[in-house]
Amino acid sequence: MQVSLTSVSTSHWRPEHVAAIGDFRAQTIPQASSTTPPKLFEGLYLWDMWPLQQADGRTASYQGWTIWFILSSPAIPDPDLRHGIARIRLVTEKDGQWVDCGNALPDGLNPGSREWAGSAIVDADGEMVTLFYTVAGYPGETETTYAQRLFQTSGKLAFADGKARITNWSAPEESVAADGRDYMIVDQKEGVPGFIKGFRDPAFFRDPASGRDYLLFTGSLAGSQSACNGCIGIAEAQGEALNGWQLLPPLVSADGLNNEQERPHIVVRDGLYYLFWSTQRKVFEPSTPNGPNGLYAMVAPSLFGPYEPVNGTGLVAANPDAEQFQHYSWWVMDDLQVAGFVDLVGVGNQPVVDDPAWRRAHFGGVPAPRFRIALDGTRAWVDQV
Repeated sequence: MQVSLTSVSTSHWRPEHVAAIGDFRAQTIPQASSTTPPKLFEGLYLWDMWPLQQADGRTASYQGWTIWFILSSPAIPDPDLRHGIARIRLVTEKDGQWVDCGNALPDGLNPGSREWAGSAIVDADGEMVTLFYTVAGYPGETETTYAQRLFQTSGKLAFADGKARITNWSAPEESVAADGRDYMIVDQKEGVPGFIKGFRDPAFFRDPASGRDYLLFTGSLAGSQSACNGCIGIAEAQGEALNGWQLLPPLVSADGLNNEQERPHIVVRDGLYYLFWSTQRKVFEPSTPNGPNGLYAMVAPSLFGPYEPVNGTGLVAANPDAEQFQHYSWWVMDDLQVAGFVDLVGVGNQPVVDDPAWRRAHFGGVPAPRFRIALDGTRAWVDQV
């Protein structure tokens, strides 16, 4: 049974929730090294990452190896410009050993100028992969734009001796388009990371209660009167083939509070739906309370809510005050391990300096040390055991 548009009620993340953030020691990620880590793969920056999953959300495993998709770029002089040349990298990992398997998609397949974050699932046979991802920009554009569209493509996976390869990718198809009614059509020609609008980060989710399939995504509310109009959107699959999706109203709105609820995804635990996202202090509305760079979540008894902020605030895990920019863009796995990447280190609690050389000196661009969270009803904390 498909969801009726009128049955979806948007929940709200509000200033009073964020204002309640006080002592968050229980939600603090352990401090990592304050020195810039060596590159995982020579000459490459790596950032947003997601695992290959089974449709039910479990992380797929091949002879003990997991397969990851990671945004990548050459290690250019100004790390902030990496978003303008991003490609999705295919990588495998086992017991802390990482193997580079090259670009996930072949040259010329992407119907845009860059490849941004998404999610990936594999079929029951462990062979056919479907990649949902963000197409940024347009082919042949002479100036970088911030246009964003949600696309999907499928390919055949081969795995041997710790290396993965995906071939025979299908022509990418647009999964679902912004409607301009609930969600802004994002076709900006100019922007600064953190302050652009969003229609990106598609994350596949199969609802265990209904068996129906959905895409979550980072969106921006159409018709908002605020410059900070972030939301978490959702679309429903119209058939088992996953080749048609219907937009539904947003699950969560941060209108007037926050501009970016990035990389949303859901983990079901003990019958509760935990909706996670990442955000940064700089993208909160300046006139409202703001929270630390961190992993946030709301929790609900069902997919369509109503959602309430975890811990009463939304904050699940935050960088330590001593290294407030150290990690970002987290993905919560089915076993509650959390993967992210090393962002800026050695900064302490000082403001970011708008200088390319400074950014390069402090930018990590490698997978971050993982940590684990614990969930108990509406409570969540960093479990360091």
